[in-house]
Amino acid sequence: MTTEKTILLVDDDPNILQVAGFAVGKAGFRTITAKDGKQALELFRSGQPDLIVLDIVMPEMDGVDVCRQIRAESNVPVIFLSSMDDEVDRVVGLELGADDYLTKPFSPRELVARIRAVLRRSESRNEPASSAAIGRDQRRLLEHGDVRLDLDCFQAFWRGQEVQLTATEFGIMKVLLSYPGKVFSRDQLMTGSGEPATFVSDRTIDSHIRHIRDKFRKAGGEPIETVHSIGYKVTDANS
Repeated sequence: MTTEKTILLVDDDPNILQVAGFAVGKAGFRTITAKDGKQALELFRSGQPDLIVLDIVMPEMDGVDVCRQIRAESNVPVIFLSSMDDEVDRVVGLELGADDYLTKPFSPRELVARIRAVLRRSESRNEPASSAAIGRDQRRLLEHGDVRLDLDCFQAFWRGQEVQLTATEFGIMKVLLSYPGKVFSRDQLMTGSGEPATFVSDRTIDSHIRHIRDKFRKAGGEPIETVHSIGYKVTDANS
């Protein structure tokens, strides 16, 4: 992974911006900072950051509204920050399309680790396929029933209709489709998708699953089956 990525840090606390900016800059990233939601949107549009670290509670416009507007325009990775140690707050952030979440106070080292992990997943999603010019039969595909994943183009489909997934959501579907019929625990799904399982709770994982289901339902599909008290598996192809 290259180190010239631009990170937009957004927080109304100048001390957090200073500490986070120093750590992220020392890790080899270019940083730009915003002190409120309005300024964050301006810099998002003009600075074209590769990732945004976004505080939830801010003046002018809170992080929730900022994330909604960003998601209407872009799939740029977003990591939420919050001073509220509340799991509901975490789940709401992920439902809005955030890629990760950190609760204050946080370790600058952990912030850098999260940034790197999210960028790796994002780069995998956006990496141009070397086989872009060759036929479909030569691409790496996973198919089960009406679900198809194109691993080279990082695309998901239901009956030929594309379903837009985040990097973590795509990783979860990749794990499920790699072993149709196998029941995966929540930890197995998150580890296999590239998300450190030690950083997430059961409710966070369930939130990702719910998001996947909602997206496929809009295309007319139901790709994931819940196995009570165990975890999840891909829906049977004959269902």
